[in-house]
Amino acid sequence: MRIGLLTANADHPLLAATAALLVEGGHRVETLSPTAGLPARLADVYLLKARTPAAIRLARTLERHGIPVLNSAAATEFCQDRVDMARRAVAAGLPFPATAAWSRLGNLTGPLERPLVVKSRRSRRDDLVRRVADAAELRALARLWPDEPVVLQDWVPGTGWDHKLWVVAGQVFAALRQSEFTSGTRVPDQPLTGSHPWVELALRVGEVFGLEVYGVDLLESEGKPVIIDVNAFPGMRGQDGAAHALAARTLEIAQRTLDAQCPREAMAARR
Repeated sequence: MRIGLLTANADHPLLAATAALLVEGGHRVETLSPTAGLPARLADVYLLKARTPAAIRLARTLERHGIPVLNSAAATEFCQDRVDMARRAVAAGLPFPATAAWSRLGNLTGPLERPLVVKSRRSRRDDLVRRVADAAELRALARLWPDEPVVLQDWVPGTGWDHKLWVVAGQVFAALRQSEFTSGTRVPDQPLTGSHPWVELALRVGEVFGLEVYGVDLLESEGKPVIIDVNAFPGMRGQDGAAHALAARTLEIAQRTLDAQCPREAMAARR
C-alpha cells in the first residue's frame, strides 16, 4: 500500500516510528510537503501532521479526490480555533473553563477581578499562553501582543501537573507534565502506566471533535478533570505502542480505500 505523510517534518518521532513499521511491512511511505501541489500518483491514505493553512487546503483537495486523511482537514482546522473548540466542548457537556474572546488584546482595559489565562485564539506553534494575576500584568502583556486575537479563560488552580492524554485509534496513552505556569526547574514528563481514570473522557473528546489521533490536556481541580486544550496529531514522544497503533489504523484505512476502488476498476474493465 502507499502511505502519505502530509507534513513538513517527517522526522517527528511518532511519524518516523510509524513510517519505519510500515516500510518493514513492505508498504511504500512518501512525504508530501504542505506547500507542494497534488502529486501525480496519490497515496491510499495520508497522515496529516501539519496545521498551516496550506496544509489544510492540500488535505481538503486530497479528500475531494476521494483519499482519506487522518485526521480530517475539517477536524484539524476546527481544533485550531479556541473559541469554536470551547463552544463545542461546553455544548457537549465536557468540563471546560469559562472562555471569552477578544479580537485584539490591546483593547483589553480596566480592572481584573480574578486571575485569568490569556491564549491566542488560534492555536499554533509559539502562540500566546500566559497567566495574568492583575491588571498591571495584563497591560504589560498587551504591550507585547497588542494586535493578537485572544481568548480569556478563568484560571483553574491545579496540582502543578498537567495530565497529558494522547489517543491513537482508540488507544489511550498518558503522562504527567509539569505545568508551564510552575516556577523553578523543569522536570521530565512522568509516564503513567495502567488505566487512567479519565480514559472515557479522553475518548469522548475524540467523538465530539471528530478526531482519531489527538491529545487532551487536563488539570485536576478539586479532584475533578478540567480540559484546558485539545490538539490534533500532537507531538507525543516515548509512548510505547503508539506507533504500532497508528500503523495498524493507517493500514486499515488504506485497505478500505483499495476495497472501494476495486469495484470501480472491475466495472470499468467490463465496459
